[in-house]
Amino acid sequence: MKDGFIKVAAATPDIQVADCVHNTREIVKKAKEMSREGARILVFPELCITGYTCQDLFQQDTLLESAKEQLLKAAEELKEVPGLIFVGLPLEFHGKLYNTAAVLSGGEILGIVPKQYLPNYGEFYEARHFVSGGEILDYIPMGKGKVPFGSRLLFTCEEMPGLTVAAEICEDLWAPCPPSVGHAMAGANVVVNLSASDETVGKTEYRRSLVKGQSARLLCAYIYATAGNGESTQDLVFGGQNLICENGSLLAEAPLFANETIYGVLDIQKLKGERRRISTWQQEMDGSYLKISFHLPKEETLLTNCFEQNPFVPGNPEKRAERCNEILNIQAMGLKKRMEHTHCKTAVLGISGGLDSTLALLVTARAMDLLGMDRKQIVAVTMPCFGTTDRTYTNACELTRRLGAELLEVDIKKAVLQHFEDIGQDPQVHDVTFENAQARERTQVIMDIANQRGGMVIGTGDLSELALGWATYNGDHMSMYGVNGSVPKTLVRYLVRYYAETCGEEKLAQILMDVLDTPVSPELLPPEDGVISQKTEDLVGPYELHDFFLYYMLRFHFSPSKIYRMAKATFEGAYDEETILKWLKKFYWRFFSQQFKRSCLPDGPKVGSVAVSPRGDLRMPSDACVTVWMKEIEKL
Repeated sequence: MKDGFIKVAAATPDIQVADCVHNTREIVKKAKEMSREGARILVFPELCITGYTCQDLFQQDTLLESAKEQLLKAAEELKEVPGLIFVGLPLEFHGKLYNTAAVLSGGEILGIVPKQYLPNYGEFYEARHFVSGGEILDYIPMGKGKVPFGSRLLFTCEEMPGLTVAAEICEDLWAPCPPSVGHAMAGANVVVNLSASDETVGKTEYRRSLVKGQSARLLCAYIYATAGNGESTQDLVFGGQNLICENGSLLAEAPLFANETIYGVLDIQKLKGERRRISTWQQEMDGSYLKISFHLPKEETLLTNCFEQNPFVPGNPEKRAERCNEILNIQAMGLKKRMEHTHCKTAVLGISGGLDSTLALLVTARAMDLLGMDRKQIVAVTMPCFGTTDRTYTNACELTRRLGAELLEVDIKKAVLQHFEDIGQDPQVHDVTFENAQARERTQVIMDIANQRGGMVIGTGDLSELALGWATYNGDHMSMYGVNGSVPKTLVRYLVRYYAETCGEEKLAQILMDVLDTPVSPELLPPEDGVISQKTEDLVGPYELHDFFLYYMLRFHFSPSKIYRMAKATFEGAYDEETILKWLKKFYWRFFSQQFKRSCLPDGPKVGSVAVSPRGDLRMPSDACVTVWMKEIEKL
């Protein structure tokens, strides 16, 4: 529960049709198993106490009484199981039969939620047995007392402010305006669905997209438990495709026909933050909803396999390839429009043999193709100086030739040494002046060449460097259009790799793969024995950590302590806690102190949900203090 995390589960028990005693025994066993795994919201399928496929047996008093008795028994046997438990059963109320979800917690039945939309088409005949409970809000006798009965029930956690749970049942989700819409607008950020959806060809993907889409639309978590093996196969087969989604992301899915229990860790704090951030999300104070409180033990939810190490990069290879192509197109289309508008004859960029300039050149080539311009109108300028190695120089030259661009070499050593003499800088003192003078000289060279050629300077710096301020002010920090400005370093690698794997040119692919294998470096200090001596990640830290910090700080506005906890769980075995904390401190210090560089960035296309443009995503004062954040980090 700490930091807004809560573990949840959806299970399909092994049932026998119309055997409430057996089914309840299985439900209780599953619930205790899920609880031992740390789940605190437990969801079972529709009508699971009786089985969904009882048909006209639902009219039998014997079955209905048995179901009610077993519900009370389940509540008693699960009184030591912490959490909120949803089970399905038929209940008679005021002379009518309802398809309901019973909500259990601490040995009590907190409420009964009836199904609103009853399918009576195709293979479904629910209206033969049940009536809709859409307009009801009443109290039903249950055991020695009465409990709330109605579709507008919200279950709120006393120990976890902000956690609000609501339920709908199967077909409710398929309706044009599902009850979950009203639930969410009334404050629910976790919706559970007790379902019995049979399997037909193509339905699996449709069901998955429906649940994912609803969780995205409502900015909520959605836990879907459905019937499986054990239901009657007289005319239908049920697959048990349990699903857990959070704001459009699929956290867990059960394989078909396995009756598998699935688990997911929800981030309630993240969902609350998203609703706060999205200005079009407006919660409605609906007085027709009844709020019912429940309790959870105060504990720290174990975080295992919850987060991707590279949150900017899709883990699925097919989706990653699709994303890479899309990003390259966004970058190229942005540059295409800018060159069209300015009537530029050439695109000029510095090419170093490093990752960022390589990506910028690939994007520029694609933009030229879109414009119908000859790639010879790209002027790739290599500017060797004190730190340039043979490896990067060769890669820069060969890459340019292979892409069909014009290669121009301008050795800047003499110009920089003259500048050192002019300002009284000792060339043997390898300080920040020694480094930045080279970066600024390179920028001056390509700016002036762009003027000569009627061209535009294409920026190469990436999002990670901008976040850390790892750019020379008015050096590589400046350009006329920055195509990489919202692409983080971890993603730059995948984009270059994707190009290498899909370009269809063996020699070009080899060059690109060698660029990927080259240590990240500005090459501003002299090499040692011909090898790069200045490695960026030794100085500012691993980019995979910084990109992880950056994503969760800007995208979800998480606190340093929460990000640190997430990073420890995510990078366990790769980095120890002291190393993660060291670079987290460095990240926050640099992010705040270097905002002045981001406040005057050149234009460039936004490609993802995280960006630092002062005209768009990040409106931050250049002199904001990091004190509050650093104090929190010091306590870790």
